[in-house]
Amino acid sequence: MRTLVVCVDRAGDVARSTGVTPPVVGREAVESLVIDLGQSDPADSSVNCFLEALRVGADLGDGPDDTVVAVVSGTADTAVGADRALAEQLDALVAAHDPDSAVVVVDTAGDERVVPIVESRLPVDAVDRVVVRQARDIESTYYLLKQFLADEELRESVLVPLGVVLLVFPILLTVTASLALAVASITAVLGAFLLYKGLNVDERLQDLSSQARDALYSGRVSIVTYVIAVGLTLVGAFAGALGVSGLSGAGAFVAAMTFVYHSVPWLALAALAGATGRLIDEFIREEALRASYLNLPFGTVAVGLVVRGFSAYFVEQAGVIPPVRTPALPFVAAGTLAPEERLTTFVLLGVLVSLVGIRVSSRVTGESGGDETP
Repeated sequence: MRTLVVCVDRAGDVARSTGVTPPVVGREAVESLVIDLGQSDPADSSVNCFLEALRVGADLGDGPDDTVVAVVSGTADTAVGADRALAEQLDALVAAHDPDSAVVVVDTAGDERVVPIVESRLPVDAVDRVVVRQARDIESTYYLLKQFLADEELRESVLVPLGVVLLVFPILLTVTASLALAVASITAVLGAFLLYKGLNVDERLQDLSSQARDALYSGRVSIVTYVIAVGLTLVGAFAGALGVSGLSGAGAFVAAMTFVYHSVPWLALAALAGATGRLIDEFIREEALRASYLNLPFGTVAVGLVVRGFSAYFVEQAGVIPPVRTPALPFVAAGTLAPEERLTTFVLLGVLVSLVGIRVSSRVTGESGGDETP
């Protein structure tokens, strides 16, 4: 059984420093190479790699195995060219010595990437990586940084924000003349960026734009109703802001409830517009409607009524809005609803609308044979 102990020099230090043409085969040739490379560059870790190959060859040579020690080296400037040169040298060694297996000796993470090339030609029994003790931390840090810089996504996610911070921070410090304000601004921007990446906002925006484009091309009604919903949402926010602007001396809770009270009708209409558009699209595309799409408009109105009732209760108790006065009806005298009665009325209306929606959706889906589950 013949074993090839091959030392890999992917960086090409052998050919560049000593002028020897690889591959170098034989114990005497490798020992001579160690002396030549050691005299040329004593700090080169390849010297330790060659010595380790000689030691492994000596250990294997003490047994019944026939051992061949060799050094292969990349002779090209590019990584692909170096790997091709190593492959050609390995083919020459296999053709000349016909080994049954191999032991690969490397000294860097880059050299270890050549192991699959060796495995494609003969079985690899072991991989021996030599790490110089004094340079263990430096070696590991160097290759971690090298792999980090080779990853384009990591560079964009880390180096770009870091570079922006280093550029903007001195500008803010000069303009504002306040270290606290500059640090706060940078921290806010970094926090927004981390949330942007962590929540995959970029992918969501990309999906949203593609969905909107598909909706426009396919002529869906929902794209129009969504635009209407956005407009109604803005109107609701404006109405809520106007309602809050008239308050003076009210607490934060009362102001929030006032905003909700004035904006909820518009927000409910916005949700109803969007839900109706989606329902129409489903009705056009499918013969049978699903119960979830039929329930959505009714559920939207029901939630709007309940939220309106609770917000009205709080703002009426705070004296922001007057109580509801009921007109005179047959057999019922005119009067004023108490806040609790007003709240109960809105809650009951919300429940009633929700029950009507369930009844309508079950009847429609039952008649059309559609699936009642979303």
